[in-house]
Amino acid sequence: MRISLSISLVLCVFFASFENAFSQEDEAGKTGKIAPEYQKEIAQLAQNKQIQAAFQVILSENKRNREDLIMLNEIPAPPYKEEKRAARFAAMLKEAGADSVWIDKVGNVIALRKGKNSNRCVGFDAHLDTVFPIETDVKVKFKGDTLYAPGIGDNTRGLILLPSILRAMEAAKIETQADVLFIGTVGEEGLGDLRGIKYLFNGEGRKIDSWIAVDGGEISRVNTMGLGSYRYRITFRGPGGHSWGAFGLANPQHALGSAIHYFSTSADKYTKSGARTSYNVGRIGGGTSVNSIAFESWMEIDMRSEFPDNLNQVDAILKASVKKALDEHNAMKRMGPALTVDIVKIGDRPSGELPETLPLIQKTMAVSTFFGETPQITRGSTNSNIPISKGIPAVTIGRGGKSGNAHSLNEWWYDFEGHKAIQAALLTLVAEAGLAK
Repeated sequence: MRISLSISLVLCVFFASFENAFSQEDEAGKTGKIAPEYQKEIAQLAQNKQIQAAFQVILSENKRNREDLIMLNEIPAPPYKEEKRAARFAAMLKEAGADSVWIDKVGNVIALRKGKNSNRCVGFDAHLDTVFPIETDVKVKFKGDTLYAPGIGDNTRGLILLPSILRAMEAAKIETQADVLFIGTVGEEGLGDLRGIKYLFNGEGRKIDSWIAVDGGEISRVNTMGLGSYRYRITFRGPGGHSWGAFGLANPQHALGSAIHYFSTSADKYTKSGARTSYNVGRIGGGTSVNSIAFESWMEIDMRSEFPDNLNQVDAILKASVKKALDEHNAMKRMGPALTVDIVKIGDRPSGELPETLPLIQKTMAVSTFFGETPQITRGSTNSNIPISKGIPAVTIGRGGKSGNAHSLNEWWYDFEGHKAIQAALLTLVAEAGLAK
């Protein structure tokens, strides 16, 4: 038992480290080009007395932000179960000085800070949810100055930026031209399928003219390209029965195995050239015992591509592979009813790209440069996918500090100059919303 336990621990550490090396959804970035006029604009804005005062407020709140991070992280928030964290976050935004705070019908927390001219609206967002089940131990543990807990970086740290910036703007009496919505969104992770941001941009509510999301590590990150994805749950069903007595029935497990084989073989050929496209069978399940023919067998699949046409093509390969497996195993059966299959789309994230010449992107890159970083234009799967796909100016920026092991139980975050990311986010937000004279 001790040997098995030791091996299990070693394997857990290995796979957590392996996951950390490959868990980032962003591609390697390319260095952005900034027009001189935007560098000048940001440099001048950063020297404004109110902005400087706000920077000092942020710097003075390191201890408070750390305490808020620990408190908020210890409220579990898996997709579809963000209510308790949302309620606490709403209270934080109200305490920070928002003009009004509410929770919409899908669970997004929204705080309005009115601008001088309400004809424009800027959304400033971090997502509330994490990838971890509700029963996960999310209590923060400490090793020196490093905080360890599931979700501590992604994206609880991102959430902390919002009330911190709001307090700084209030203390420094910064007034913007545009209205600003500080938003904690639901459903960004996994099967949440961007449901919070999709609701905000469904055309029924307040028009949002530009979007800034906080969901990443470094100040240098400027995510302007959405990585599209389709996700499916595919379920083969049959009568099931005893492995000996009912032998000859069509077997859902066998059909599922064939479908995976046909799909991976064809998808491998397709994805070897052209725009980068990926596919992954992430989960499989079904069956009741080793000596039973399963009555149900299922898998969950994630497919991604830079371009919609490629994503649609690999989608077609998947459906053709499933049909081929279904037909083949129904032809093989010796008795009983035929297998059926259900193909259910459980995720749909649109792709898209914005030109780096857009003023919001130029300003964001100029802010990164102002803080001594080289801006990197990246592609990722974040809340910004939705506005990007609609042609609305949007960026996803970093939450700061140092972090690692995202989406794993030993996720960590360390406050290495974390205040700079908050200052950079404030500068980006005010530049986009416009400093009222």
